[in-house]
Amino acid sequence: MTTRDNSLLKRRWARYRSKRRGYYSLIIFSIIFIVCLFAELISNDKPFVVKFEGSYYFPIIKSYPETTFDGDFDTETDYRDPYILEKITTNGNWLLFPPNPHSYDSINLDLSVPVPSPPTKINLMGTDDRGRDVLARLIYGFRLSVLFGFALTFVGTGVGILAGAVQGYFGGKTDLVFQRFIEIWSAMPELYLLIIFSSIFKPSILLLLILLSMFGWMGLSDYVRAEFLKGRNLDYVKAAKALGVSNTRIMFKHLLPNGMTPVITFLPFRMSGAILALTSLDFLGLGVPPTTPSLGELLSQGKNNIEAWWLSLSTFIVLVGTLILLIFIGEALRETLDPRKA
Repeated sequence: MTTRDNSLLKRRWARYRSKRRGYYSLIIFSIIFIVCLFAELISNDKPFVVKFEGSYYFPIIKSYPETTFDGDFDTETDYRDPYILEKITTNGNWLLFPPNPHSYDSINLDLSVPVPSPPTKINLMGTDDRGRDVLARLIYGFRLSVLFGFALTFVGTGVGILAGAVQGYFGGKTDLVFQRFIEIWSAMPELYLLIIFSSIFKPSILLLLILLSMFGWMGLSDYVRAEFLKGRNLDYVKAAKALGVSNTRIMFKHLLPNGMTPVITFLPFRMSGAILALTSLDFLGLGVPPTTPSLGELLSQGKNNIEAWWLSLSTFIVLVGTLILLIFIGEALRETLDPRKA
């Protein structure tokens, strides 16, 4: 990277920092996401470390049978079992749990009220209709949603850039055929296809990523196509062709960097759309498997249990807060890269 490129990046970063709302939104979103990446260290029903009879064990990394702690069975230890806890916490033995001692699939069997149960000191945000901790499912569900949003945005952006570059650079019959294909493909009933495929194949994150990627690239390809159509007749492109530079090098070495502004600008908005798509499909029961922690699945439980306000309210705050942060980041990015406001 040249000194000129570094200077340009520094100026753009300074402009972005001047957009306080977007800058602080980026910081808040980054902190929450990085923290949730280590969800197993924040919310888990397995302790960090166990000291038992002078030896140290690390259940969060390795599984141990009950017999390790003088239990009766060779199955994996349930560290919330009162019988096991009594053995581990006596005679100088001890254990250290994460801040929230629940995993996304652990069920509280000691509830004194029917599920879904309201918030208590044990379950800070209550439980869902199966007795699972809501806070744990929110943490894991947020991580899954953001990672899925990154993956779908990356795949859709890559396909959209490639399709738009080919259309805009070659033009003519290539552009005409691509445009007719996009018109036909965009008319396909996406929701019906998702329903059909979800009934044929076992629901999974990979299946959702493939199906949504098949339709998520078309909007971005139009912007890339317009940038390449505008730039392919510029003098430096004609000079590169006259010097024998390959089409691939011209497209991705010269034209693409000059046409990346709309691509970068739309990334946060595309990511928010991906998160919303996953949540909507999970809400309709067409998304991830039922046992997977999901914001959409929690919203569906809130709809089915109107009296359990903690289900809908907590999920609504997490989902809307995430989308607002991404929108603020995208608005600041758009204003930063807008040459009219330079």
